[in-house]
Amino acid sequence: MEIQIRNSIQFLLNDKIVERTDVSATETLLDFLRLDRKLRGTKEGCAEGDCGACTVLVGRLFNGQLKYESVNACIRFVGSLDGCHVVTVEALAETDGTLHPVQQAMVDTHASQCGFCTPGFVMSLYGLWMRNPRPNTQEIEKALQGNLCRCTGYAAIIRAAESVSAVGDLKKDPLVAERARVTEQLLALRDGKRVVIGEGKQQLILPANVDDFADVLENNPGATIVAGSTDVGLWVTKFMREIGPVVFLSHLDDLRQISEGGDGLTLGAGVSYTEAYPAIIRHFSQLTELWNRIGGQQVRNMGTVGGNVANGSPIGDTPPALIGLGATVLLRKGKIRRSVPIENYFIEYGKQDRSPGEFVEAIQIPYLGADDLYGVYKISKRLDEDISSVCGAFRIVLDERGRVKSAVIAFGGMAGTPKRAGAVEQALVGAVWDEGAIEKAIAAFSDDFTPLTDWRASADYRLLVAKNLLRRFYLETGGEKNVRLNRYEAAFG
Repeated sequence: MEIQIRNSIQFLLNDKIVERTDVSATETLLDFLRLDRKLRGTKEGCAEGDCGACTVLVGRLFNGQLKYESVNACIRFVGSLDGCHVVTVEALAETDGTLHPVQQAMVDTHASQCGFCTPGFVMSLYGLWMRNPRPNTQEIEKALQGNLCRCTGYAAIIRAAESVSAVGDLKKDPLVAERARVTEQLLALRDGKRVVIGEGKQQLILPANVDDFADVLENNPGATIVAGSTDVGLWVTKFMREIGPVVFLSHLDDLRQISEGGDGLTLGAGVSYTEAYPAIIRHFSQLTELWNRIGGQQVRNMGTVGGNVANGSPIGDTPPALIGLGATVLLRKGKIRRSVPIENYFIEYGKQDRSPGEFVEAIQIPYLGADDLYGVYKISKRLDEDISSVCGAFRIVLDERGRVKSAVIAFGGMAGTPKRAGAVEQALVGAVWDEGAIEKAIAAFSDDFTPLTDWRASADYRLLVAKNLLRRFYLETGGEKNVRLNRYEAAFG
């Protein structure tokens, strides 16, 4: 069937339908709100998705359900909003001026000091309240990872979140009460058409579906693919790069599917970190801490696992973990698909095994074996919402005698790509899993890596950290205690 084309994007902003025919490929939601619509409660603090002052909610239909998530307006492109509902802080209070329960809680607990960051906190807490009316302290802190307050008012803000939970009844919330109406409005905007706006470097394209995306990319192999924009957004706001023509993907439901099969987990390339979290933790509980430290809540809501792999960054959080799990990348060009082991996908800095017009369609992750020892560790300057200095993943299988039968050890931040430590692995295989084997393997690190010094860490620090992470993994997986038990059972049954 021939794809029809529309030359505008359509979305709901608070309670009004917006139709844009003149949007550029690099226009951010923050600029649109503040400059075009004069909605200045959404603030610009960092312009890189780090401080949360620009937080708004974006609702989208997925599998028939309307779901709202907090996002960073400073790195979210307007072109990605087709068929969405954008909610800003101005929409929360009632028409007579009565504050929303979240806003009133901030007032009652004196949680606002200079006030610059307050709207962002309000929107993050509003998003939390909508999905979890009675969160505990840990859940509140997780929801606020992506919001910074330079006045250090976090204790009062947490008290505000706790007091909102006492309200409890979401039926009092206008957005929830009007969800059926909003759903109808967004359904009416879905026409199954490809969106094409502009020309040349300012052109943006929203494919009608995944097959259409494959066709679009074959015809525009130099286009920039934008899924979550947590990386590409900074190309625009910090480096002033021209990225057009741009192909947006966040609206493609087929790329957001999750399949939990008998042999493994498959994540569509458009699955966000937030969407992947339940399945990831269900099957790979060792990734809980890492996943909770990927950016803040807004970044996890926007960013995609497929994008984190596709861009080939040597300091991406997920590639070392996925290499350790033996994941594969499903690539597609037109109608042709091929699978590549993820460790082979990364060729060198800035170069991946992906030809022009080819894209990452899914990530396939086999489940761990019953005897697999697996662990992942992220080291960064800041605990939350920070990029890795070093990220290490370890997967060891021991035989019945306590010897290393197989080893997969991968690091990010140690080379120009996420990379396996082949010499370290070789030093471990066949050795008894004890301190002697660990020290011998540690001596092999210099054969695998010659890390760089940058503002995140020095080369010496990175090499020392990598060695100590192997020691940590050994100790946390039982160390000598496990080996002694295995030997005892082998000798005495």
